[in-house]
Amino acid sequence: MFELFSFGENGWGDEILDGVAITAQLAIATLPIGLFIGFIVAFAAMSKNKPLRAIGYGYTTLMRGLPEILTLFVVYNGAGLLLNTIIKWWNVDAQPIDFSPFIAGVIALAMVFGAFSAEVLRGAFNALDEGQVEAGRAVGMSPNVIFWRIKLPQIWRFALPGLGNLWINMLKDTSLVSIIALNDLMRMTKVAVAFTKQPFTFYLVACLIYWLMSLLSEIILAKMEQNANRGIMRV
Repeated sequence: MFELFSFGENGWGDEILDGVAITAQLAIATLPIGLFIGFIVAFAAMSKNKPLRAIGYGYTTLMRGLPEILTLFVVYNGAGLLLNTIIKWWNVDAQPIDFSPFIAGVIALAMVFGAFSAEVLRGAFNALDEGQVEAGRAVGMSPNVIFWRIKLPQIWRFALPGLGNLWINMLKDTSLVSIIALNDLMRMTKVAVAFTKQPFTFYLVACLIYWLMSLLSEIILAKMEQNANRGIMRV
C-alpha cells in the first residue's frame, strides 16, 4: 500500500500531491473574487434603487438555485464559445483556443460563492448597531471613515462564521472541477484508480486529505473568529 503513494515512477505520491496543490490554488484564487462579488451583490440588494435591488436579489436567487456542476458547465463551455467568437470576429483566420479549466473553475465557483456570501454579508449589515454609526457622524466622520472604522470591523465579526462555512463548502466543491479535465486532487485520484484498480485505497486517501484541509481551515477560522471578537464581553 505504501508503495502506491511513493514518489517517482512506481508510485502516485507526486501526482496526488500535485492535485492537492491545484485544489488549494483553486480555492485560494476563488476566495477574494467570490468575496468581491458578494460585497457588490450585497450592496446592490440593499440599495434604495429598485432596479439595482432587483438585480441583487435576482442574482442571489438564480445562483443559489442552480446546481454548482451546471454553473461550471455553462461557464466552461459558454465562456470558451464567447471567447472564440470574439477572436473569430477580430481575426477570421485565427485558430480557436481552449478555455482554461482553472479559470473556468475560479469563475464558476466565485459566482456561486458570491451569491451565498452576499446573503451572509447582507445579514451582517442588518445586524449593525445604527447608534454607533450616528455617533461617528456626530464626531464629524466622513461616510468612508465610518465604513472602514465602524461598519467593516463589525460586519467582518458578524459574517465570519457564515463565510467560514461557505469557505469549507467551496473547498469541497473544488472536486467538481475534475469533470472539465483540471488535474486537481479528485481527478488525479480518479486517474490513479483507473491505473491501479484500487478504488477503495485511493478514494479513502482523498477523503482523508479533504478532511485534513477542512480541519486546518476550521482551526484557522477559529483563530480568526477569536481575533475578530477580542474585546467583546461574553454574557
